[in-house]
Amino acid sequence: MIARLRSHWRRWLAARLPPASRIRLVQRRIFIIPTRVGGAFGVALILMLLAAINYQNSLAYALTFLLGSLFVVAILHTYRNLAGLQLSAAGGAAVFVGERARFRVRLESDSHSHQAIALGWPPAPLQVLDVPARGVVECELDRLAERRGWLRPGWLRVESRFPLGLLVAWSWVNLDQALLVYPRPEAGDLPLAAGRDADPDEEGARPTGPGVDDFQGLRDYQPGDSRRRLHWKAYSRGQGLLVKDFAALGGRDLWLDFAALEGDVETRLSRLCHWVLQFSQRQQPFALRLPGVELGPDVGERHREACLRALALYGAA
Repeated sequence: MIARLRSHWRRWLAARLPPASRIRLVQRRIFIIPTRVGGAFGVALILMLLAAINYQNSLAYALTFLLGSLFVVAILHTYRNLAGLQLSAAGGAAVFVGERARFRVRLESDSHSHQAIALGWPPAPLQVLDVPARGVVECELDRLAERRGWLRPGWLRVESRFPLGLLVAWSWVNLDQALLVYPRPEAGDLPLAAGRDADPDEEGARPTGPGVDDFQGLRDYQPGDSRRRLHWKAYSRGQGLLVKDFAALGGRDLWLDFAALEGDVETRLSRLCHWVLQFSQRQQPFALRLPGVELGPDVGERHREACLRALALYGAA
């Protein structure tokens, strides 16, 4: 029953307040009700009015009507503090699973100032800020990236209790924002496969950089290095934690292959993500092979982003 009511509420909200990258808060988008303090204030006014009627006290009448007028004026000012505010999506950077995704939101005023505007995604605490008259303010709102793919934060709550806190004016806005979430990098064995045109007996191959083909010597251990390459004999002799270093042979394409790994889908993608980052940092050309997706050997920031995107969206409908 509750799930059905929530579904009806979302459909009604989407029909009344359609998503857009830029939204201006107008009358049909703003709702206003008394807060708990405002409700208590209203009850007190009723009791004061009953006492004034019972005792026929003119001072009690005057005080009751004065406070009642203050409540009415507060309604207008609370509404005005939110009306006319413009919100727009200002983008954000991709993150990995487990990190906090930061969405930038821009608030603009085309006339008067807006005081103590609170916005965020409940039940998390709302962020409060002021928007100067004819000014622009940017803020960052974060959400935990729990799974890979597109992260869409959904409806953003914007509210104001200014000036007296007796009423709350609020609105729900959907700025149609989305950030890409990459798999969580996980160190593991290097998932290699031969390229289509690779020749295992190729002659004239030469070392071109860090890789797995030709032993080059020992180097200091770095986080993310495979434990299989640890040189335990050197460690037992007190020489510290060293790793066997290899070099890739020129003429062979280094393919990171999904099928060469064991485990479930998310584990494989996490390990591929780790090696994409490692080889990109070393500036070593590599290729990526996923079921139905192949990205040929390349190097550079564009290739890195293309591979991470393919990993993030693998299996997405």
